[in-house]
Amino acid sequence: MMSLSLEGKEFQNMNGAYAAMFTPFTADNRVNPEMIERIIEFGLANGLRGFYLTGSTGEGFLLSEAERKLVMETAVRANKGRGKLIAHVGCLATDDAVTLARYAAEIGIDWVSSVAPVYFGQSFEAAFRHYQRISEATDLPFMVYSIGQALVPERDVRFFDLKNVKGIKYTGRDYYAAQCLKRKLGKEAIFFAGCDEQLLCGLALGNVFSGGIGTTYNIIPKHFAQICALAEKDDFAAAARYQDEANRVVELMIEDENWSTRKAMMRYIGLDCGAYRYPYAPLTEEQYQAFAARFAALGIVERDYATR
Repeated sequence: MMSLSLEGKEFQNMNGAYAAMFTPFTADNRVNPEMIERIIEFGLANGLRGFYLTGSTGEGFLLSEAERKLVMETAVRANKGRGKLIAHVGCLATDDAVTLARYAAEIGIDWVSSVAPVYFGQSFEAAFRHYQRISEATDLPFMVYSIGQALVPERDVRFFDLKNVKGIKYTGRDYYAAQCLKRKLGKEAIFFAGCDEQLLCGLALGNVFSGGIGTTYNIIPKHFAQICALAEKDDFAAAARYQDEANRVVELMIEDENWSTRKAMMRYIGLDCGAYRYPYAPLTEEQYQAFAARFAALGIVERDYATR
């Protein structure tokens, strides 16, 4: 099986695939609540377990506090308790992250999460203090978001001694280190794989990861939901076929340094999320059409299929 059965109530119905949700913008660069609702409906209809809000994909650090709160409250309203909602509350200032965590708890978010400190305090001890303040601010379960950093099991196990720290979103490729960390815990915790292209690799470890959270899950949610479901049934051959197709989408998605191509894929499937904010740049119509033609040539999804 792809994961251990976790008994704690905070882990119930958590296994599976989660979209690291795009934050959609209107043509005048405002958060688009109507499109958030459509993204959530589409994802749930195609097997997603839930959504990770205002993380890296969701441009959390490019949003104002008010905009992040708007994304959260819109997601809660649209979700209607059907899926699980994890709100990334990481901010440059820890106190701002605490404010967002408390807001998330007030409005009905299921979990909160945060990256380690950015720019200031880039050390383990600073990260420990950062996570401590956020995790103690509410009674919600807290998920460490590890991205771009090496896992050091002997060190990182300390995070799980903090109040409410119950999981990790690991966007890295050292699954051996993740396995060692899980083994050292001696308590229940839920791990999610964050590298879309290696979801099945992580699930194959059996007792480490309970699912995945990623960008491409917005675009082809059924692929990732099926990978999780088939791995749960030990049908890795069938799951591998979905992973292979997903990886062709990932390959095209990450080819350009301009992340606006990622949202271009959403426009192609019928859920126009606008562009990424600067320092990324919007695509010209000519650039979009050329990119859309390449996406279509993969033969994996049809144009506007999310609207049917």
